[in-house]
Amino acid sequence: MRILPPLFGVLLGVLAISAAAIPTVIPRTAAAAAPARAPGVPAAGIAAVVNGDVISNADVENRARLFALSTGLPMAQDVLERLLPQVRRQLIDERLRLQELQRRGISVSDQDIAAAIAQIERANGMNPGVMRQRLAAAGVGLRTMIDQIRVQIGWNRLLREILGRNSEISPAETAELAAALRGQAGKTEFRVSEIFVPIENASQAADAQRFADTIIAQLRAGAAFGVVAAQFSQSQTALQGGDLGWVQANQLDPEVLRIAEIMPPGAISNPIRVPGGLSIITLRGKRVIGTDNATVATIRQAFFPFATKLNPAAPTDAQRAVLEKARALSQSARSCADIEQANAATGGGHAADPGELRVDSIENPALRALIGSIAVSKASQPLIAEDGIAIVMVCTRETKNLGQPTQNELSQRILAERVELTGRQLMRELQRRAVIDLRS
Repeated sequence: MRILPPLFGVLLGVLAISAAAIPTVIPRTAAAAAPARAPGVPAAGIAAVVNGDVISNADVENRARLFALSTGLPMAQDVLERLLPQVRRQLIDERLRLQELQRRGISVSDQDIAAAIAQIERANGMNPGVMRQRLAAAGVGLRTMIDQIRVQIGWNRLLREILGRNSEISPAETAELAAALRGQAGKTEFRVSEIFVPIENASQAADAQRFADTIIAQLRAGAAFGVVAAQFSQSQTALQGGDLGWVQANQLDPEVLRIAEIMPPGAISNPIRVPGGLSIITLRGKRVIGTDNATVATIRQAFFPFATKLNPAAPTDAQRAVLEKARALSQSARSCADIEQANAATGGGHAADPGELRVDSIENPALRALIGSIAVSKASQPLIAEDGIAIVMVCTRETKNLGQPTQNELSQRILAERVELTGRQLMRELQRRAVIDLRS
């Protein structure tokens, strides 16, 4: 299932702009700005030298501050200080990956990075550009996030290149997996997201444990799991917010399975020792293999952007004019084709078709109720957010059994397992060959 576009992460409901009063727009609370310098880290100097490449103390500081920002919560100086050893180790591994990408001529375009940032914003209910604004407000350079994403995307491409023909999943392989799933019909499978913290040797175990405990505390205090996973998970699922998808009992590490079987959906686990490191998981759901009846809908949306951010107490004349256009479409639209045509004309930058949606998985309660109940082919009233107004129409709504994975889902599951295994093997080899000078 694809998620809804950014507007709906801050959906306000059906509002009417008037000169008298407008309900207040309440954006997600931004993190308190991290301290100008993380404790224990000097403003200048070298944190490590990796095969001749320097990682500065400023690099470590920026990444720690990026983590503070990603939690959406105030973070005390002593908390940031506990993060620093693991942050430095993560940057060392990223530098090793980057050097290998450069050696093999793997490039990542600016368009690729922009798309990845947009995906992170969408997955966490942020409007376009909000990530950049939050980074700037916390004194974190956008380059800190760009460098991280560049390595994540490039590394995944490299692993697929290494796999070569093994990255092409044959119909026989997907048929074999499908048969295995049918053989487990009636058993439970789990929707799990993971943050993986590697431990290369015993000397790193204490730092990794402190790091895991620190981010678990932030997650339990309300930090978004997907954002933290995108920042710090060292598995190939990081850019998907750590989402492993639906997995069967025999696909999970025995210790992870033991916890998943007893934890309630939405809970955050303690650190779980697994081969190669620590795993932090959240359980997103359980279902019986082969059975998952749900209401799914297809929609179309037209987005009318504001030229400036909406102040609900004082909308501009231009914003009132945008509302009138949206109201006119709400009254005149008779089909999803009408909505698509209107969206193309607005130039609002949002896709008209966000893909098939599972209604009960829509996080915003107001939007979930709207899409689950509005009559098919009837346009919604204007839905107002701080960056613009949307009109939504449900094109189809039906009950489906989503417990039967598609051919593409089966292929992606097999490929993900191969990519993850290849990545860990290559990383161990790069670490073995590296010359790393840690500075105090």
